[in-house]
Amino acid sequence: MGLRRCIYKMSNNRSGNFIGGLMLGATIGAITGLLVAPRTGRETRKLLKKSADALPDLAEDLSTSAQIQADRISDTALRSWDDTLERLREALFAGIDASMRENQALKRQKTSDDSNSLPQHINN
Repeated sequence: MGLRRCIYKMSNNRSGNFIGGLMLGATIGAITGLLVAPRTGRETRKLLKKSADALPDLAEDLSTSAQIQADRISDTALRSWDDTLERLREALFAGIDASMRENQALKRQKTSDDSNSLPQHINN
């Protein structure tokens, strides 16, 4: 089950990185294409204005994507934390139980040793 969780985390992280990289690459490619394209200054300025007008929408999309990814990571971290706390709780209870059993065994052994040693003292 731990391996599945690890693969799930990696796939979520990769998809978020891929989407962010895709958007960044598209933006850089569009700007580079505009600057290198054989257009007049007026046409290039119009295209740049359109691209600049589209930037708020792109930023909003990136923000939404980042928020979704952060929520996924947060949910995964909370589930992992809950699982860790549960395992810790189980380990503590197992340790307490083992300690109590060992204590009882030592008391029985001590009682047994005390009762075996009494007749020897009485004989002397």
